[in-house]
Amino acid sequence: MSDTEYRNVRLTEVAYQRLKSRKQAGESFSDTIERIASERSLLDLAGILSDEEAAEMREAIRESEERSRDRLDKLTEEMDS
Repeated sequence: MSDTEYRNVRLTEVAYQRLKSRKQAGESFSDTIERIASERSLLDLAGILSDEEAAEMREAIRESEERSRDRLDKLTEEMDS
């Protein structure tokens, strides 16, 4: 017999379904909870970037989105012709 201790936890049906939806193939519910509990929150990243770095990142994202829209427009034009 293993030395692992077990605890019973009561969940609402909604909480159970949310947990079940996050469960990956081959993962136990304990594995799922451990994985989720160790994930970093976006709030943990607050203050990491300077205002200048954040502005540069926003601009890079905007430019990337613009290039994507341009590529999509070209593909649409090619398909229409």
